[in-house]
Amino acid sequence: MKKFLAGLVAVSFLLVFPTFSAAQGGEVIKLPPAQTDGGKPLMQALKLRQSTRGDFGPAEKLSMQVLSNLLWAADGVNRPGGHRTAPSAVDWQNVEIYCTTADGVFSYDAVSHALTVISREDVRATAGLDGSGPMKQDFVKTAPLNLVYVADMSKTKGMKWQGQDVGLPWVYAGTGAIAQNVYLFCASEGLACILRAMLDEAQVAKTLKLGPEKKVILTQSVAQFKK
Repeated sequence: MKKFLAGLVAVSFLLVFPTFSAAQGGEVIKLPPAQTDGGKPLMQALKLRQSTRGDFGPAEKLSMQVLSNLLWAADGVNRPGGHRTAPSAVDWQNVEIYCTTADGVFSYDAVSHALTVISREDVRATAGLDGSGPMKQDFVKTAPLNLVYVADMSKTKGMKWQGQDVGLPWVYAGTGAIAQNVYLFCASEGLACILRAMLDEAQVAKTLKLGPEKKVILTQSVAQFKK
């Protein structure tokens, strides 16, 4: 009976993201293989690509399969040698993706196509700012998925070009490529999405338990459209 129940739990968390079993930080959760066929043609996805915040619908959680597909599209391994769907200067591959959901904080391991549990706290609000007008980001607190892009600056090794440090500019370019992949995936799948730069970097770094070599770059929220 115990083995049967354990197997039932294992199957359940593969089906829907919120049903992960209780875990300590550092647990690795294998994602289902990404579905790399189907979806809208590129030109249609480009036509539909948009930023939206007012049209975020109820906090309906994304399935594990959708999350798997989205993260692979963002910066997954797409060919031999560990190369990714997004370009990376000098092949640093130093832009890390953290996911904040109602179930906790997770980091994406592209090579293993898996999630590492950072914590089980709902810290989604950390990925946005309170404010008014265009700065108001209340939707972040209930968005089913917030992606936080973090650069490991130790991998740039202070690289210079014509006497100028190019680490951050090239990291910004790489992060932009990843974010655009997410935009196109969301356009193809009919999901609402917005890329955001207004955030409390120090608070996010503390919440994600980042070391001093890690720099928070951008965040991106994903949800169903309001019906």
